[in-house]
Amino acid sequence: MDIFRTKSVEQSIRDTEEPEHQLRKRLSALDLTVFGIGVIVGTGIFVLTGQVAKLTAGPAVALGFVVSGVVCGLAALCYAEFASTIPVAGSAYTFSFATLGEFPAWVIGWDLMLEMALAAAVVAVGWSGYFAALLESIGIHLPAWMAGEAPVVNLPAIVIVLILTVILVLGIKLSSRVNEVIVAIKVSVILLVIIAGLFFIKAANYTPFIPPAISTPAVAGLKAPLIQVLFGITPVSFGVIGIFSAAAVVFFAFIGFDIVATAAEETIDPQRDVPRGILGSLAICTVLYVAVSLVVVGMQNYTKLSTKAPLAEAFTAVGQNWAAALISIGAIAGLTTVVMILMLGQSRVLFAMCRDGLLPRQLSIVHPKYGTPARLTIIVGLVSAALSGFISLGALAELVNIGTLFAFVVVSAGVIILRRTRPDLHRGFRAPWVPVLPILSIIACFYLMLNLPVETWLRFIIWMVIGSIIYFLYGYRHSRAVRSRTTEPTPPPVPGTF
Repeated sequence: MDIFRTKSVEQSIRDTEEPEHQLRKRLSALDLTVFGIGVIVGTGIFVLTGQVAKLTAGPAVALGFVVSGVVCGLAALCYAEFASTIPVAGSAYTFSFATLGEFPAWVIGWDLMLEMALAAAVVAVGWSGYFAALLESIGIHLPAWMAGEAPVVNLPAIVIVLILTVILVLGIKLSSRVNEVIVAIKVSVILLVIIAGLFFIKAANYTPFIPPAISTPAVAGLKAPLIQVLFGITPVSFGVIGIFSAAAVVFFAFIGFDIVATAAEETIDPQRDVPRGILGSLAICTVLYVAVSLVVVGMQNYTKLSTKAPLAEAFTAVGQNWAAALISIGAIAGLTTVVMILMLGQSRVLFAMCRDGLLPRQLSIVHPKYGTPARLTIIVGLVSAALSGFISLGALAELVNIGTLFAFVVVSAGVIILRRTRPDLHRGFRAPWVPVLPILSIIACFYLMLNLPVETWLRFIIWMVIGSIIYFLYGYRHSRAVRSRTTEPTPPPVPGTF
């Protein structure tokens, strides 16, 4: 049983040329960059900045964002190299198939399925809350059964997911245009908030910039971070260590740049444009996060910040009540694009898995008119709508984080492996300092994984066991590699340097 057979880069690219399974190339570097901004910038920029400043890092929260941006940048460089070398839908799943083999690729695909499906549903629920609050501000009150604290059916969340599903089915270019308009709105709101906030900054609020460190009693049982259980480390707030603790938290505000890689197959010039889209969106979002964090801690002393709506409360504290409504509009716009692009990424990963036969291959047939994987997109939309409309997702949200970090670790390792096994491949973008950079990425991502609670690790392991069972019952038996026995052998390793 050869579950570690790899799929050559050449075969992966040939598969994209099959008429029934061929996505249309419509996207440019600008489209991809805006996709990245669309999925990275969500409510985190309005909530997480003040929350982490008050509880973990003080005014030095901006340094936490810088550290997180650097860690994400390490993984982003690895993604950029892979996406320019293997411009095929599927992102980390496709990269893993080319380097680690079929079963590891399935594990990553199953992992991404968990990450994107749960994230889309969780964000849709958040969108519903902001939407209901905005309607209330203009005198429209939605019934509690559809938009209360514990709704029977979260109807606004279901409706927005279904609307976005239709847009995604109708074509990648339409999806891109809708995304660009909404991203323009939310970035405009963010820039306006930053500029307006500059007039209310007090220099005294930046002192001390790095507050003295204090120990924080660890939560008990399964909610304790794994690193504490393994090494008996007590978490610390503030101080220099607090900056790195803050980085572990705000890291998750950057999740999403990897989804740009799932659109590589639909990009006009993927070797050039996908790296630009990944790195460009990450750089822009890092600058926005740092700027917002500096403004919010400058407007209000970090000890007085709200943990639920810090930016809005900071403006209210200086008598600028107009900002609350504006921030709600920005948050709604932000979450709309996040939901859409998460579902886009989910459908492309499933598309690649179905095309390889690990899931029903019929589902990977593209729509003859729109050139999108319409069947899969509709399935993803219906599942996301059901999750967001009927299931409480709060406790499961951290699974998104561990799933993303796991994918980052595998992709970083894959860069090292492919440099060794296929140094002959043309790479439109080459990550610098290989293997040092990927190794640093692996260490940084694994460290952040260790900071997640034990219960999150247990849920993740259970999900992976379920996925492994499905692979051996269905995926292995229906894999195109097994059924055809005609896969092109991977060329032998060529001696050389990285």
